[in-house]
Amino acid sequence: METVALHTRLRPGKEADYDRVHAEIPAELDEALRAAGVHAWRIWRSGRDLFHLVECEDYQAMRGHLRDHPANIPWQARMAELLEVADDYSGAEPEVKLVWTLP
Repeated sequence: METVALHTRLRPGKEADYDRVHAEIPAELDEALRAAGVHAWRIWRSGRDLFHLVECEDYQAMRGHLRDHPANIPWQARMAELLEVADDYSGAEPEVKLVWTLP
């Protein structure tokens, strides 16, 4: 099991749209995420900054599974309208590295 932290940023003025879109994700996307080995995905928003915590079996494998998945393609197109930088699935490594943890 892997726990991965991610950071993304919204385009200015897209906060309410992002919240509204995430009020309920499509059932087929939920199924695709679970089939890709995702156990939990939480997102916190502070202004335009988004902080994701993903618990999955294998982050790289999950990204590969979702890259061209028919449920994920329209979702990512919608997210591209809201995010400063669209996810092009070119990287499999998260950009947020764990620095410290309370033992």
